[in-house]
Amino acid sequence: MPLKYRRVLLKISGEMLAGDQEYGIQPSVLDQLASEIADVMTLNVEVAIVIGGGNIFRGLAASASGMERASADYMGMLATMLNALALQNALEKCAIPTRVLSAIEMRQLSEGYIRRRAIRHLEKKRVVIFAAGTGNPYFTTDTAAALRAMEIGADVIMKGTKVDGIYDADPVTTPTAKRFTELPFLSVLNKSLKVMDATAITLCMDNDLPIIVFNLTSPGNVRKILEGEPIGTIVSKNACINE
Repeated sequence: MPLKYRRVLLKISGEMLAGDQEYGIQPSVLDQLASEIADVMTLNVEVAIVIGGGNIFRGLAASASGMERASADYMGMLATMLNALALQNALEKCAIPTRVLSAIEMRQLSEGYIRRRAIRHLEKKRVVIFAAGTGNPYFTTDTAAALRAMEIGADVIMKGTKVDGIYDADPVTTPTAKRFTELPFLSVLNKSLKVMDATAITLCMDNDLPIIVFNLTSPGNVRKILEGEPIGTIVSKNACINE
C-alpha cells in the first residue's frame, strides 16, 4: 500500500509517558510506544520524535510558583533529556537504531543537534529523538517540534495525545463535546483550542506544515495515519471546519 507520508515528526508530551501515574515514567507505556514506532519502521518511513518533560518537571509551572523563568525552562529541558534517553533505550530493546540529538550540548549522553546530521540519520532509517527543546528558554517543546519538523523537511507533525482528535470542549468533562475531523490553522488560533501553543501553530501555518492530532494510546494509529486513514483531526491551511 502506498504511504501518504514518508518523513514524519512525532510530538509526544511528557505526560504521556507517565501513564496513569502522577509523575515519572510508566514502563508499560514506554514499551507500548516503542512497539508502535518499531511497527511503522517496517514501512520504510523516516521518523523523528520530539518529547516533552512535563512528567518530570514543568518550567512554566515552576515559574508561576516564583522560580526565575529562564532557570525553570532550562530545568524542563533537562527533563526532556531523561525522557529521550528512556525512549531510546526502549526502542533499542526492539532492535530499532536511534540517535538522541540535543539542543544543549551533553556529549556523554547525546549528539549535539546539527540539521544535516539529523537528516543523514533519518536517511539511514534511524529514529531521531530531539531533546532539550530549542535550547532556549521561553519556548515550548511544541515550538521545538514545529521548528525541527521544518528543518528536516517533515511531511507532517503527528501530535500524539490521549484523546482521538480536537474537540470544541474537553471531552472528559463535557460528554457532548464535538470532534473536528479537520480545522484550518486560523480557527485553531481564533478559538484558542489547546492543540499546540500559538507560536508553534503560527510557524506551521506560515510554512504550510499540516498537524494531525490523534490518540497515541490506541494501538496501530500511527501506521493507519501513514497509510492515509482518516484518524484524528488534521489542521492545515486550506482545511474546512468539519465536525
